[in-house]
Amino acid sequence: MYSSLSFRYRPSYMKMFNLTRPNSFILLGISTIPYIQMICFIVFLVMYIIILSGNLLLIIVVRCNPTLHTPMYFFLSNLSFIDICFSSTIVPVLLKNTLSKDRSIFLLDCGFQMFFSLVLGATECILLSVMAYDRFAAICRPLHYNTIMSKKVYFCLALVSWNIGVINAIIHVTLLFQLPLCSIYVNHFFCEVPPFLRLSCKDPWLNEVAMYVAAGIIAMCAFFLTVVSYVHIISTVLKFRSSQGRQKAFSTCASHLTVVTLYYGTIMIVYFQPRSAFSPETNNVLSVLYTVVTPMFNPMIYSIRNKDVKKSLLKHVSKNIKS
Repeated sequence: MYSSLSFRYRPSYMKMFNLTRPNSFILLGISTIPYIQMICFIVFLVMYIIILSGNLLLIIVVRCNPTLHTPMYFFLSNLSFIDICFSSTIVPVLLKNTLSKDRSIFLLDCGFQMFFSLVLGATECILLSVMAYDRFAAICRPLHYNTIMSKKVYFCLALVSWNIGVINAIIHVTLLFQLPLCSIYVNHFFCEVPPFLRLSCKDPWLNEVAMYVAAGIIAMCAFFLTVVSYVHIISTVLKFRSSQGRQKAFSTCASHLTVVTLYYGTIMIVYFQPRSAFSPETNNVLSVLYTVVTPMFNPMIYSIRNKDVKKSLLKHVSKNIKS
């Protein structure tokens, strides 16, 4: 329904937007059916609360416990910060537009939303592979771990991840907003690159090439490095004498790989699909998975199940109860 709506308005705006740049866009959102809108609002609100509470709790626990000031928890704190910012860039706008009749977003706000979502999404891609490498170093090279993951090294790895995310976002946002746009109706729930390419009055081949190259370098390479790290981890775990230790390690690796595959897989599908195969409904579902679902599960999968985090959390809770 939304697809036909956006194309219906395209001819009438063709000449105008070839001459002027729109001051705002209209995000068509996920649905126009009232009861579905209400269900979506409640579901996304609950998920957003879980994202904020789970990730904030992890950051506070790591910050307050000196024994957790290690490379692994430094990366986990970075991941939690990214997930909080990533979801906060998108979900509040989604919640507002779900119940509001006015779904417009100013050009500048749209540009900022696109920029920060690209920065945070790309940074998380790289950070997940860095975290996998950290686990590889800890499990497969335990005697050299302190040298491999010195304070200088893990700070540099985090800084490089953020820098790549910023450069990626600058390139995409700059290229996108140079395109002449023929409609203000964006068939999506937030300002993302693929739906905007559908609004272009000319062939956005340069944008598509940049998008495929970035997705290939960032998402596919990061995913490949993550898988390689876990292959080495699993081969090392198989050598453990304790069956209980093997089972625990396999459970942890399986959980991590599930979240990683979900995140990388959805991003690669969204950013690698050709314009001719673009489906607004499918794109909405996939975008929800990596912008809302994955940030909700990350603290549970990576941290809450960890005995050190649980021990530290219980210690602080019992301390506060006694006081």
